[in-house]
Amino acid sequence: MSFIRERVLSGEFMVGAWCNLGSSLTVEMAARIGYDWILLDQEHGPGDNLTLLHQMQAAQTGKAAPIVRIAWNEMPRFKRALDLGAKGIMIPYVQNAEEARLAVDSMRYSPEGIRGVASSPRAAGFGREFDKYYAEANRKLLTVVQIETGEAVANLESIAAVDGVDVLFVGPLDLSISLDMPGRFDDPAFRKVLAKVGEASRAAGKAAGILLPGPDLIKLVHSLGFTFVAAGADGGMVVNGFSQVFKAMSSYK
Repeated sequence: MSFIRERVLSGEFMVGAWCNLGSSLTVEMAARIGYDWILLDQEHGPGDNLTLLHQMQAAQTGKAAPIVRIAWNEMPRFKRALDLGAKGIMIPYVQNAEEARLAVDSMRYSPEGIRGVASSPRAAGFGREFDKYYAEANRKLLTVVQIETGEAVANLESIAAVDGVDVLFVGPLDLSISLDMPGRFDDPAFRKVLAKVGEASRAAGKAAGILLPGPDLIKLVHSLGFTFVAAGADGGMVVNGFSQVFKAMSSYK
């Protein structure tokens, strides 16, 4: 089982692939390349639960841990993704410690949490590996909370202090819009906020994460203490590839 929580919390730089097309093929491509984790986007991506199953199966062609971004911080959404085999959940729009605690509770079986128990899901080997999975899940599944608003930035320390929160993950576009600097990732004021996220994460023994628009800012965020990083997404990469070829070909029209 490709659990990565211990590696993430140890401070290892973990390279992620962001897959928002709902495609099992792009997930398989990323898995074969050797990424540490692959984000399967169920918030803004078009996929459903059956799509997610196929993406999970594709991820097993490599060693990457499938992390699912659910659409909202609601317990049934956790259960569906975890039972399919997610090794972690990314929760959007977490703004305070109370919402962070709900996320952690939804990740864990009783008595530590409120996740429902079934012995037959895919995550438990369809029942054949249930005892092992049940014994490991609460301490090995990764909980990633997204920092996407000014309120979340104001509550960074209390969110980071919640036991079971593992990664404080910046959603850069939402956060920049919330801070009234839309898309201005080079703005010194925005970089100051990123530094604050890195500092709060380190102080609490957690990891800081971010999705970058491309590889240009990797060096910067690494210097600010970010270790759970993805750059670009499968959708954008496909569009950019098509656009470059179209531009080259169009000069002959």
